[in-house]
Amino acid sequence: MNYRLLGFGMVGMVLGGQLAAPPVSLCANLEAIRDRGYLVVGVKDNWRPLGFLDETGELVGYEIDIARQLAVDLFGDAEAVQFQPLANDARLNAVLADEVDMAIAGVGVTPMRQRVVSFSIPYYLDGTGFVTRLPTIQRLEDLRQGAIALLQGSEAVTHVNFFLPAARLIGVPSYPDALTTLETRRADAFAGDVSVLTGWVQEYPEYRLLPDVLTAVPLAIAIPKGVQYDTLRRQVNASLNQWHETGWLEERAAVWGLP
Repeated sequence: MNYRLLGFGMVGMVLGGQLAAPPVSLCANLEAIRDRGYLVVGVKDNWRPLGFLDETGELVGYEIDIARQLAVDLFGDAEAVQFQPLANDARLNAVLADEVDMAIAGVGVTPMRQRVVSFSIPYYLDGTGFVTRLPTIQRLEDLRQGAIALLQGSEAVTHVNFFLPAARLIGVPSYPDALTTLETRRADAFAGDVSVLTGWVQEYPEYRLLPDVLTAVPLAIAIPKGVQYDTLRRQVNASLNQWHETGWLEERAAVWGLP
């Protein structure tokens, strides 16, 4: 599907796919990581298709592939990585508290976040999109007078208000509540991150993504600030650049159904 961008710029651990005990403070520079022999990466385990547990309980997803490929580049071994699942509000804190070497966990680059952590170059461009199952809704214009569910307090509220000022916005506390709101016809569509909505459509194939995306938010790897981490950031960027050039990143995104 081709998407149309409409505006606005820019705790347990999993070992080998299985849950294990939380880590000690392991955040380190590149030399210390090489000496240790493995990466410690903060990830999502409930954000399909970025990072989630499959039907066998194995941690899989686009960002899991990225972490494993970094382990290959650093150690020649895709298993030389320990995964620490993180809640959204713990992603940057885990980096700041030296609990992980980096976070590859659906972290969008924003000016506020750039003040507290360093970021790699982007590996995916996310944004605010819409999901619906109503055949009468095909484009953003069809929602001008519609009812749109959104997570309470999400950035999508501002974006949707700007582009669809006459729409009726319905705040919901969670994704299950959003699904209920759609299923009971109290809302015509749900607005959220395209990466999240992609997983929604994969889980509920009767829904589909609209082709319009309101924002452009790059997802990048969060790394601690400080000159001691410059070599780590350069190594991560070198890998990402190489994967962009070879098309590996785009191929893996396509495998996981990301638009």
